[in-house]
Amino acid sequence: MSATRRQILSRTGASVAGIAFTGALFELFAGSASATPRTAGYGPLVPDPDGLLDLPAGFRYKVLSRQGDPLRSGEGLVPGNHDGMGAFAGRRGRVHLVRNHENRVTGKIAVPTVPGLTYDPAGKGGCTVLELDGRNDVLGERVAIAGTAVNCAGGPTPWNTWLTCEETEDRAGTNGYTKDHGFIFEVDGADPHRTGAVPLTAMGRFQHEAIAVDPRSGIVYETEDAFERPFGLFYRFLPEKPLGGTGSLRAGGALEAMRVPGVPDLSAVQEAGTRFEGIEWVPVPDPLATGTPVRHQDFGPKGITHAQKLEGCYWGGRAVYFVSSFARAKDGSAATHFGQVWKYEPHRRRLTLVVVFGPSTDVRLPGESPDNICLAPTGGLMVCEDGDGAQHVFGVSRDGEVYAVARGAQNIGTPEAPEWGEFAGVTFSPDGSTMYVNCYTPGTTFAVTGPWC
Repeated sequence: MSATRRQILSRTGASVAGIAFTGALFELFAGSASATPRTAGYGPLVPDPDGLLDLPAGFRYKVLSRQGDPLRSGEGLVPGNHDGMGAFAGRRGRVHLVRNHENRVTGKIAVPTVPGLTYDPAGKGGCTVLELDGRNDVLGERVAIAGTAVNCAGGPTPWNTWLTCEETEDRAGTNGYTKDHGFIFEVDGADPHRTGAVPLTAMGRFQHEAIAVDPRSGIVYETEDAFERPFGLFYRFLPEKPLGGTGSLRAGGALEAMRVPGVPDLSAVQEAGTRFEGIEWVPVPDPLATGTPVRHQDFGPKGITHAQKLEGCYWGGRAVYFVSSFARAKDGSAATHFGQVWKYEPHRRRLTLVVVFGPSTDVRLPGESPDNICLAPTGGLMVCEDGDGAQHVFGVSRDGEVYAVARGAQNIGTPEAPEWGEFAGVTFSPDGSTMYVNCYTPGTTFAVTGPWC
């Protein structure tokens, strides 16, 4: 497989950028709808007179929630650092929008502590949930879980709950915490008290990023975004009670890490289309990392396979896809790349490098540091940008066209030294009519409607 850059993105949004792939790109959309957005996107971005969100003509946005505003529940203020997000169907056409808050101990506005929904009173992270009607009017906004830490991404379950992931390994006694952190928690957006604030300890304690659930087997795949060597691992959790509905993951299970025979570091693989058969899964010696972080543990003489910056993870078709957002030899990786997308097929025990971005190829996504991703109902991929300068949400169609969908306006700083908030948590309403997306800071949640089809 090969890939070449065809166009260069115009920061004004007046043109689109495309990346043409021979076979590779189509893999990214496995399991998405068959419809394809127009190849040139939706046209140039129109500057927003209110200075919040630039969109193509015909699209409009609604601000659902902003950091520092009162929560509709009266529990406190809307927390900051809006990150991963999931949208779930409720009764009578309503939508429950569950939103992560990636607050560290330095977070300016913590998730308010609520009885029955608080894990560690010293933790400032957690989730809030917005209840929306069919017009995206906010009917309610409340705390869904509190007292967690650095809630980055996560993912939905087949039974319509959200798994929120702590991207930290801080123990009790560190940074003022009273309990160990680094867990996954389940959140029911319709009734948060059903799930409470219970860590799913069998799923491991490490720097979690995202998850994806195999809807046939109930196996949960997990990525680890480790910042330093040894880098993170790719895991699977085999639940004792698979697909058992809300709370079933509390029944426990086995945590395993992926071993690619002969490949200690995925960054060393540089050619898209490379396949590895006979993938092995090795039991994690100590999932709770009581003495040693999981990625440091002894996996036997054959070792284990690491990768830098394992982030996005989603299920499509009969495979799980996961992303290494970049690797740098100067940080200790085996090689340098600007992003990899991997596909693991459980029924074949096969791992395939679907796409690799630079520097040895002329393949780039527009902008800088693509981060959160989601599959759009229209058959495309939505990518949030996290880099320097103006931040975008980009669309990628099945035939390889990359185009700007949204651009954030300057939020702090001065015209001479502007600063921009990254986008995060892009997701779509269950009926596909609305794209929801967060600005990380200052925390803002948008609903974007328009001619998506």
